[in-house]
Amino acid sequence: MSTERSDHVTERSDHVTERSEPAPELLAEEEQQPWLRLDKRMLLVHPVNEAVKVLPVLLVSFILGSQSGNHLWGLIIVAVVVVFAILRWFTTSYRIGPVHVQLRTGVFQKKLLSVPRSRIRSVDVEAGVLHRVLGLSILRIGTGQQAGKGEKFELNALDSKAVPALREQLLETVTRSPRPVDAPPPVETEIAHWRTSWVRFAPFSFTGVVTIAAAVGILFQYGFGERITESSVVADSIDSAERFGIALVIVVGLLILLIVASLFACARYLIAYGNLSVTDDGTRLHVAHGLLRTQSTTLDRKRLRGTSLSEPLLLRIAKGATLDAIMTGVSAEKKESSLLLPQAPAAEARRMMTTVLGDAGLHADAQKPLQSHGPAARRRRYTRAVGPVVMLGAGLAVARALGAPIPTIAWLAAAIVLVGAVFVAWDRYRGLGHAVLPGWLITQHGSLDRTRHSLEAAGIIGWTVRQTFFQRRAGVATIIAATPAGVGHYEVLDVPADQAWALVEAVTPGAGDKWVR
Repeated sequence: MSTERSDHVTERSDHVTERSEPAPELLAEEEQQPWLRLDKRMLLVHPVNEAVKVLPVLLVSFILGSQSGNHLWGLIIVAVVVVFAILRWFTTSYRIGPVHVQLRTGVFQKKLLSVPRSRIRSVDVEAGVLHRVLGLSILRIGTGQQAGKGEKFELNALDSKAVPALREQLLETVTRSPRPVDAPPPVETEIAHWRTSWVRFAPFSFTGVVTIAAAVGILFQYGFGERITESSVVADSIDSAERFGIALVIVVGLLILLIVASLFACARYLIAYGNLSVTDDGTRLHVAHGLLRTQSTTLDRKRLRGTSLSEPLLLRIAKGATLDAIMTGVSAEKKESSLLLPQAPAAEARRMMTTVLGDAGLHADAQKPLQSHGPAARRRRYTRAVGPVVMLGAGLAVARALGAPIPTIAWLAAAIVLVGAVFVAWDRYRGLGHAVLPGWLITQHGSLDRTRHSLEAAGIIGWTVRQTFFQRRAGVATIIAATPAGVGHYEVLDVPADQAWALVEAVTPGAGDKWVR
């Protein structure tokens, strides 16, 4: 069992600002603000949304009604859904005040959600197909705080024509200083635009396979799995396997799965990211995308702490990459939107990364080659990847020596896995490294899921240098930079232990000087 030794630097408090109490006159003015309702056209959308949520119940009632000739229960369920949706509209209201944004909801249990405007971190706009047909949009307010279950500030939905002005009103005091009335609005410059040719990167992900698996799971969940297994298609497949051999049928099946999964991935990519556009007005990054269901996200540049360039193995083979922003108050772990580019050419993603980081203050080369971590880190890559395969091969050899029959295919599989492990170890070390630039830390690691993080030093609030039992024996350490942005922490893996605190000191002067030996 491995042990860990951790040395900590206390969190820096220079980023913490005192929140002043709102002026009494502002609170009094807020109480005079009227409560507003959602757009009346939502009376057409809410019943459909609620019907989708109880779709399995509706299907069961429809099947039972068809068998018995009595559709009364189905009609009752539909009536309940419609009445509940209408009541939701009547019991939902919101208020935009100078201090808080408030939302009242609840049919049976009343709730009041109040968000201080000073805590607003993002305002996202989304519109599904039915919303777009009716000219409506969904507006969501993000605060970067952990909320309870169901406690999200969502206005579903508002008139699409009124949403841009409302979003500007909510973000104005957060992202921009007040500007004179006669001042011209900021000019937006497009820094990235989606191209149809980018669809070729969609199959180099697991989204298609996941979509197929989800669809099959739903079919089995609602009782269609038994019908599928008893269908003529499955029976013919079994006959073909007996006639042509199981290996050939498996290969053909995998090819069909690959083609279908690729088609699903391309369709999802087109629907989700078609018409993507990224614009910059100097204080905000505005990301909009989607063909059927549109989504618009506004990222405040003042809270931009860096970028994450992801190059999974399959996507890297196709020379593609994705790019996300590291934002304070936008949690990647909670799947909050920080996307800058979906699957796109790696050259375009790196150009976008350089543009965004350059405007954020990284005036040095954002694509600077990284410093390697030395022979000890290389040995750990090979030991951890190849070691388990060698142990498996030794186990097979011992079993063979004891007289157990080991089929040839087992030895062949072990050899293939060994070659793959050697390649992964080589690729992991090739992708391992870091760089320290003025005011910035760049770290990269991984093979199957390689990611390059560029993190602003001003956004780092604490450091940890960690060594497990095996790391101490190898003379390496892992450096963890804590930050309120992105995933919350970023690691520099297997740095030579005698250089760890010197690296911390180089990024954050004064944070590691007392530990440097």
